[in-house]
Order: sequence, then C-alpha cells, then structure tokens
Amino acid sequence: MGGSSSTASAPAEARELREQEALASAALSLPLLRAVFSRSPDLAATLSLPPASFRSAPPLETPAHFQDLLASLGPSIASLFFSRGASTDAGAGDWVAFLRGFNSCCARARASLPLAALLRVYAAACAAAGAPCGVQFRPDEDGGGDEEGGKVVGELAPGEIALLLSMCWVMAWSGLAPRVSGGEEGGKGEPVLHPDVSHLVLSALVSAGAVADDEDVWGWEVSAAGKGVSVQEFTSWVISTVPGLGNCLSRYVQDRFRSSEVDPTKESSVSTGNTTFDTSDAYLLTRGRAWSISLSVRNTLSEKFLPASVIGMDTEDLLYRSSLHGKGLSRFWSCVEGYKGPALILISAFSKTGSDNVDAGQKWGLGVLTEDGFENKDTFYGSSGFLCATYPIFRMLLPSGKEKNIMYCHLHTQLKTYEATPKPLGLAFGGSIGNERVFIDEDFSKVTIRHHAVDKTYQHGSLIPNQIDLAAFGNWEDSPEKMMMDMVSDPNRPRREER
Repeated sequence: MGGSSSTASAPAEARELREQEALASAALSLPLLRAVFSRSPDLAATLSLPPASFRSAPPLETPAHFQDLLASLGPSIASLFFSRGASTDAGAGDWVAFLRGFNSCCARARASLPLAALLRVYAAACAAAGAPCGVQFRPDEDGGGDEEGGKVVGELAPGEIALLLSMCWVMAWSGLAPRVSGGEEGGKGEPVLHPDVSHLVLSALVSAGAVADDEDVWGWEVSAAGKGVSVQEFTSWVISTVPGLGNCLSRYVQDRFRSSEVDPTKESSVSTGNTTFDTSDAYLLTRGRAWSISLSVRNTLSEKFLPASVIGMDTEDLLYRSSLHGKGLSRFWSCVEGYKGPALILISAFSKTGSDNVDAGQKWGLGVLTEDGFENKDTFYGSSGFLCATYPIFRMLLPSGKEKNIMYCHLHTQLKTYEATPKPLGLAFGGSIGNERVFIDEDFSKVTIRHHAVDKTYQHGSLIPNQIDLAAFGNWEDSPEKMMMDMVSDPNRPRREER
C-alpha cells in the first residue's frame, strides 16, 4: 500500500512542478531562478538592499526606524516566502517550495493579493526593526497560515503610510542601484535623497475621509498626529490611485534576483548627480511627483517616469519652461510645434485673491499627460490623456471613455480670417468649448478649473482642494525664480520638426 500511495502521488507532484515552473517562467527565466535557488541558504543576503544610506531634504525629516527597516527588508522577504525552499540539500521538493514562494510574491494575481504580500513584508520588517506597526497578518481559523491562508488587517497611521511609501520608493531605487554610483555607506558616497511623499500620504487620508478635503490641507503635515486608515481603506486607495504600488514587491524580488547574477564589471553606469540634492525649487517634476505618476498610469508611460523619480528629470526632455522661454501661448507654441510624442504638462498656480474663497492665495498644482502631441486647431482632439492633481494632494483622473475631448490648443496664426463666433484662444483639457474642465488663457496669466460636472472626458474628482462648483481660479505664480509650467517629453519619440 505504501508503494501504491507513493506511485499515485508522483503524477500530482509532477503536475504541480510543471504548473509552478510555468507561472515562474512568466516572470523570470528558469535558469536564472535555478541559479538563485542553488544559493538558497543566502537568500536573505540576495534579497537585501545594496549598501546605502538615505536622507530627506530639509525641512522634512527621515522617518524614524527607516534605516533599521530597510536592513530588515531582505531577511523578512526570505523568511515569509522562501523559508520552505531554503535547504543545504536542494532536492526536487525544495525546488517546488522555492517556486511556490517566488510565485506568491511575483506571479500575476488580482490587485489586492500583491498589495497584501507587500503589507506582510512591511509588518515583518517593522517587527524586526522595532518600529511601531498597526498592520497584522491574521491566519485562517483552520490554521492554514500559508501565503494566502489568511488576511492582512489593522490600521496605518499617517507616519506609517509615509514609512511604507518611503520603503517602496527605496525598493524601486534598488532596481537602478547597480547602475548608479553614490549612496554607499562607509564614506564611499553621499546619502541618497529620498523624495517627499506627503502628497501621497494626504491623498490616502483624504480618500478614506480621515482628513477633510478643505482649506486645512495646505497646513497639514505628516508629523501631526491624526486618524489613520484601515488596511481595507488603504487597499482601495492604492487600487484606484496608485495601482503600481502593488507591483513593488514583485519588481523588487525580480530585480534582486537579476542583480545577483550580473557581473558588476559589465554593468553600465548612469549619472546620479541629481540623487544627492533637492531639485524641487528648479522643476515642477520633482522625484516624488514623478514616482506618483509612474505608480498611477497603467501603460508603458509608467516606465518613462520611474528613472526621473530616482535620478531626477533629464533636462534634455524639457520642451517648454515658462520662466525660461517666456509666458504665453505663442511662446509655448514656438517650442512644441511639430512635436508628436507623449508629453506631460505641469502647472503651478495660486487661487485667486480678493474673493470670498477661503483658499484665496493658496498654491496648488496640476498636470496633464497626453500621448498625442500638439495641434493648432479650434476643436478638441486626442485619443488618450490623464489629468492629475499634484499638490498639495495627489489624484489621478483617468479617461472616462464617454468623450474624447482630451486636449484643445488654439492660437491665432499670422494669416487671420474673420470669425463670426471666434473660438477661445488658449489651452484646454476636458469639458467642451466654452465650458472646459481646465482652461489656460492666451497670455498664460489665468487658469480656470471647473467642476467635473462639465466634463465627460476625464473621471470625476477634484483637481484642487476645497473646489467650488463651476468656480474660476486665478493667477499664475509670478515669482521669477519659480517655474510655472513644464513640458516634459518622451525622449524616445521624434523631436519637433525643424522649420
């Protein structure tokens, strides 16, 4: 009977092996995974971050326990997912267990599962680092307790959200770390500057109702004690606003496995001059905003913004900057005419003063990501685009699919003709002519933000805090040392045509 039972189990084991290998090979090659598996006792070291120290730009402070948390990251992942596959006697059974662990954190799955795995890693790393953590893993009542045999519960305080997001950014940074210099401990390099994530923390809190979307958001700080969000609320926010965050663990594990097999002497390097100083006063596309956008867009453009979140924006990709090229639609057009690739427009403005609005004089920012270039015409055009609020709260508004009024760009040419009902001159996004969701006038002196009720192109949602229905907001930021509008292009697309 024992022999019969063993024979019967063999097909099932072989079938599971095939299934696990098929799942794993969709993420990484099996030979690479075999090579990593052969060093399974050292998986904690393989999954650990490259040696580095990190700091925040003043006046922000580096989160408490941050370095200890990062030091616990690799051992926590190895313990949670690969302990059953680690063995000095690497047999077939251990190989299947190793693949199960890899697939638990790297195989494609519904959105909530990768995020739950990430939260488990965060909770385990916090425990190892002695950091406070309101997240716990609750095994199933039947005692299963494996990777999917339970659920993550608890609450994340504002400071914990900031710590988790900062950890995730470092995990993304590590994918470029083999190709960059600097940041090493022991005096070999300057500490790496990690981005400000407060706009993302505030976005999560406002989404869950823990912080009111009113004039008080401008004075809000992560360090201020306040209500947190439940794991369920945080998960809902991630799925709707920054879905790329759920892929953070999978990407990190794959990056660390690849790096373990790379010959450092053959690695190409990239400049990291921007990683050690704060560029937020020079460009509207800060590293934090670039990372937010890379987490939010659900297409190949996500990969375009990830390097900018680590090493800063490449100035060669800048098409237009109002403080450099001059304000106004004609100056703008002279820089972008003929460019047909994806572009990001970032705007910084103050709410109109002298009004009854409680947010009068407050600074805010928004962005438009378009894939269609620019055309001078008196109608809306475009196939795809995104609106986003960038400051003080981050929100991403995807296309609704109901209309295609993606973009409007209209200016007078030298050859003018009589128009009985002239169309407005300026830039617009969403809504309809005369009732645009976002409208920038010809002089670039005023930007009008209308309520989402006028727009069927982009999703509903506020682009600025405390937004009032159908209200117009005012003046562009006039400080000469501040940039008021950036245009960031895709460097891989054709440049504007010579004229």
